[in-house]
Amino acid sequence: MLDSLFGFIEASPSPYHAAAAAADRLATTGCAETGRSDSWSELDIAQGFVVRDGGTMAAVRAGTAVDPERLRFSVIGAHTDSPNLRLRPQPDTSTLGYRQLGVEVYGGVLLNSWLDRDLGLSGRVTVASEATEAVADASAGPADALVEPTAHLPSGNEPDGSPATVLWRCDRALLRVPQLAIHLDREVNDGLKLNRQQHMTPVWGLGEPSSDGFREFLAAELAVEPDAVLAWDVMAHDLTPPARLGRDGEMYAAGRIDNLASCHAAVEALAALDAVPDDTAAVIVLFDHEEIGSDSATGAGSPILADALERIAAALGASREQYLRAVARSLCVSADGAHAVHPNYPERHEPQHLPLLNGGPVVKTNVNVRYATDAHTHARFIAACAAAGVPYQIYSHRGDLPCGSTIGPITASRLGMSVVDVGSPQLSMHSARELGGSDDPAMLTAALGAFLAVG
Repeated sequence: MLDSLFGFIEASPSPYHAAAAAADRLATTGCAETGRSDSWSELDIAQGFVVRDGGTMAAVRAGTAVDPERLRFSVIGAHTDSPNLRLRPQPDTSTLGYRQLGVEVYGGVLLNSWLDRDLGLSGRVTVASEATEAVADASAGPADALVEPTAHLPSGNEPDGSPATVLWRCDRALLRVPQLAIHLDREVNDGLKLNRQQHMTPVWGLGEPSSDGFREFLAAELAVEPDAVLAWDVMAHDLTPPARLGRDGEMYAAGRIDNLASCHAAVEALAALDAVPDDTAAVIVLFDHEEIGSDSATGAGSPILADALERIAAALGASREQYLRAVARSLCVSADGAHAVHPNYPERHEPQHLPLLNGGPVVKTNVNVRYATDAHTHARFIAACAAAGVPYQIYSHRGDLPCGSTIGPITASRLGMSVVDVGSPQLSMHSARELGGSDDPAMLTAALGAFLAVG
């Protein structure tokens, strides 16, 4: 399981790549891919299908003899995005002979963790329609190429001449945010303070500004003219590959564990599902933009999940009334990283709730509903863990510290659906490189699989 997770993380340097990797994995199980603007009425829901929109992906498999009167949804939600550094629309700048790229900080980044790392670039690029053939040719390059453009050309629903969206990544060491030497800041170890505008701008070359900037670099990577590069959503990613860690390999380190570990577990749970109960539609949804509040067209605050569930119900022959009743009897597992107790900062944790790496999935609770778990949903997930034969743990946040949140409360309030918040324990959350337990990915996958199988 760990090797599979490593492959998924390496394939997913951006949320757009993560959604594509998840869709590709489910395609190997027979799931067809469709679009939000396509008709779902003729799709084989028992076999399953995937719908992808930018960095968001949803998939469903239903029982073979669903009675609309008894329909319910078993939903697993996660998110594809992670805190990072994202390029500005006009990134080229120069200071004292260093060529730099302007970035914006995305989400709650541990800024110091991005210093002195070799960084690549990845994301999606919009190119003019006349350039799509050249992009398709570029994506057919050698398998070991560090540049891996993958064309996602217009689907046929767009007007003639519409621009194309292209996934792109470059795994060369392009960028670095150099830290100031200690000789020039003798008090740095008393507390490093970083200004997001001034101190986080990476260098990517030497010299003065020229006409050969980032747009020209990107055009060369995609084998198109610079004028064909219309816009981009591009971000930095750490180039250090995932690795086992510890004397006996009992831990692992990687970028984007929060929340690609949960995305991977959800995808693998659905892919491994032998059969779906006849009264159930098993759904996974991987949202974008959780790290910045979920209020976007592809975040958990959007109508994507509600629309998808209603359309799935209609395709199964359910009326609007039956759909609303199905939602009322359904359960969503919101899967996101959980805080393991930190050995160097035990005072930062609630002393009766100290999750450990390799201790099993964590049920997250908060009376102020920063997590959506209640007693009923808590018990439901415990039953899934028991069915999977895995242990579970409980997390409650320290009362004198602000508590983070997840897609769980958003999903509960948008749909009126019961939700339980869970996740694998980890350290270094929101660092460029995080730390988890080597046994936890398999245990979370097993628990999610049992939930989909029995509800």
